Amino acid sequence: MVKNTPNAEGRSKERGPVFPFSAIVGQDEMRTALLIAAVDPAIGGVMVFGDRGTGKSTSVRGLAALLPMMSVVHGCPYNCDPEGDLSQCPVCCLDESGTQPRAVDTTPVPVVDLPLGATEDRVVGALDLERALTRGEKAFEPGLLARANRGFLYIDEVNLLEDHLVDLLLDVAASGVNVVEREGLSIRHPAKFVLIGSGNPEEGELRPQLLDRFGLSVEVSTPTDLRVRIDVVRRRDEFENDPAAYVAKWADDDAAVRQQLLRGKEMLHSVEVPDDILEQAAKLCISLGTDGLRGELTLMRAARALAALRGDSVVTLAHLREVAPSCLRHRLRRDPLDESGSTTRVERAMEEILGS
Repeated sequence: MVKNTPNAEGRSKERGPVFPFSAIVGQDEMRTALLIAAVDPAIGGVMVFGDRGTGKSTSVRGLAALLPMMSVVHGCPYNCDPEGDLSQCPVCCLDESGTQPRAVDTTPVPVVDLPLGATEDRVVGALDLERALTRGEKAFEPGLLARANRGFLYIDEVNLLEDHLVDLLLDVAASGVNVVEREGLSIRHPAKFVLIGSGNPEEGELRPQLLDRFGLSVEVSTPTDLRVRIDVVRRRDEFENDPAAYVAKWADDDAAVRQQLLRGKEMLHSVEVPDDILEQAAKLCISLGTDGLRGELTLMRAARALAALRGDSVVTLAHLREVAPSCLRHRLRRDPLDESGSTTRVERAMEEILGS
């Protein structure tokens, strides 16, 4: 019998102070994309291309800190939702009789970093060698994908990730289930997470198969405005000098964003997407020559999530225009006769199809 054992990293620990999401200066497109992905995780995550030191990881951790504590089944290393479907969890499904009420814990939404040098065993989980050698038991030690379930998986420099890990992530991201078949183990466990990647395109291109899995792609750059740069430095310095006081200073602003997120998640599926909006989205994708229908689906979902965030009950062309660049810029085929950047091509197509 294969046993499942929570490792020391299987439960999220209390975080120290995190730089407030609402205090991040600039990078509006990135912040909006992260909020959209949090409202509707089905969009497929966010890819952030740009310079180092532009607040990418700070924004992800700030967003996770905004989210309310989540309920998890006590003792489950996979962060299972006590009110959700537990049939995929090898721990929770062992007690489906319902004769005893489940013990419930609360924990912060996990943000798990996937290092570039991580081994496949560390990512997917593997045999607990210590227990195998000392007790003769086949025990499964959950990996990073288990820790990321119901949270965020963050990969910095994702364009430098090894190919075999890219293939693995593609499979798990598509199914929401991690399957481990090795060393006499046969384990399936839930692994649904919002995938956040970042990278510098000058250091290498991202494999098209993985890039296509990201619902949104945003571009960030180092601010060139003098006042903005000074503001960034001052805010960061103030936070590092007294993190608790700085977090308290921005508590009301973060609370407002949290309420916006919660309201958006509640009204998401009641937001109407008119047929004419879907028609315009399809025309835009046809004009740009995107492959498949993932572009239209992402446009619809992102525009609906944005409308929900703004408290709007109907998706409009304004919502579609705002999300189109981040939905489509990474889905364009290369055109050797057009040296324009992908963002410029999307904007040009929007002007032709959607009007000014």
